[in-house]
Amino acid sequence: MESKRDYYEVLGVPRDADARTIKRAFLKKARVLHPDVSDDPDAEEKFKEVNQAYSVLSDERKRANYDRYGDENGPSGFGSDYVDMSDIFNGSGFGINDIFDSFFGGGAPGGAGARAARTRGRDMGIRLTVTLAEAAAGVTKTLAYDRLAPCDDCGGTGVGEGGHERTCDRCHGTGRVIEVQRTIFGQMQTQATCPVCHGSGKVVDRPCETCGGQGRTPSRETVEVKVPAGVHSGQSIRVAGKGEAGVRGDASGDLVVSVEVARDERFERQGDDLYTTVRVDALEAIVGTTVMVDGIMQGERVKVEVPAGCQHGQQIRVERRGMPRQGMIARGSLVAVVQVVIPTDLDKRQLLDIAGIVAARTLADGDEAPGGEARAKEEGDSPAKDEEAAHLAGERWAAPKNPFKNAKRKARPRGKGGRA
Repeated sequence: MESKRDYYEVLGVPRDADARTIKRAFLKKARVLHPDVSDDPDAEEKFKEVNQAYSVLSDERKRANYDRYGDENGPSGFGSDYVDMSDIFNGSGFGINDIFDSFFGGGAPGGAGARAARTRGRDMGIRLTVTLAEAAAGVTKTLAYDRLAPCDDCGGTGVGEGGHERTCDRCHGTGRVIEVQRTIFGQMQTQATCPVCHGSGKVVDRPCETCGGQGRTPSRETVEVKVPAGVHSGQSIRVAGKGEAGVRGDASGDLVVSVEVARDERFERQGDDLYTTVRVDALEAIVGTTVMVDGIMQGERVKVEVPAGCQHGQQIRVERRGMPRQGMIARGSLVAVVQVVIPTDLDKRQLLDIAGIVAARTLADGDEAPGGEARAKEEGDSPAKDEEAAHLAGERWAAPKNPFKNAKRKARPRGKGGRA
């Protein structure tokens, strides 16, 4: 595998070069190697190499890692906060290639002048993912991104040393020219972008060498974004003036930050309410109990009162313990969904006690069962029979003797042979 060239060598700067020197060297090489302006068949690969070198040396953390370990990601070889700039603007219609296209012209029909007609900077979009806890409390995030920023050398004017800006003589400051063409149908007038000022209405006799007279250069910037408490996924935060810089001091666009709230392991968010599961012992669910759970706010403890006879899946709502309502003091509710758990650590005595309760409830249910009285009558049950059964069950009770047994024998005398 071919080893990478030294980044300082790629840009042609010494190892102690400051940030401005590194940026100037990058822009100088990028102007020559950009695929849209270079005829070199290897221009694209060389430009990628220059771009990679600049992305490392323009970032203080990456440059420190590179100087110390030879790798921008440090000794582990992996950057925990690495941001893929080719993906960071996805979904907004703006990518890293657009930054260079705007700076170098992008090879669009009509060259750089076709794009220069729009002098105001474009809005830029970026995604930001926060945790549910951060969304609840509010957080300030520092984001790093690439944009066309005002040129440091000319202050965004596009005018170099000793130069000045003046009104275009060709279009007289309108940025548009009218061309007349003769056709078989007669003369036809068409309006086009001024080829001298490229639609800006102004020309610079000595443009800035760093930015080429645009007044802006590709730059890696950082911005602080304040995420309000209670933010929802899909909401946008607009940071004014932090989008693409305008040409020669024209207004900059805005940076539009699209917030995404990550899924949480403990809570499920529905609007401003938070749902969580609470495990309750079955015996505690019978008699009722109190469960303490961690809330969404840092250090917050929430008391959940489980009523006696609580069923599996029953929801217990605790007011004002959910997500904050954005821009308000009020909060949603914390909804605890009860999961009744059967205990498996009961000893023999406890099991016997529970078995006795179950048996008593079974007997009580049998006595009170519908139709029990009717069945007793059908089977001949009555109070007299109950009394007779109790009498027969006595230990001293014995059946009476038959008083007529001997009397029958005396009333019938016997003859010979023992017959009457």
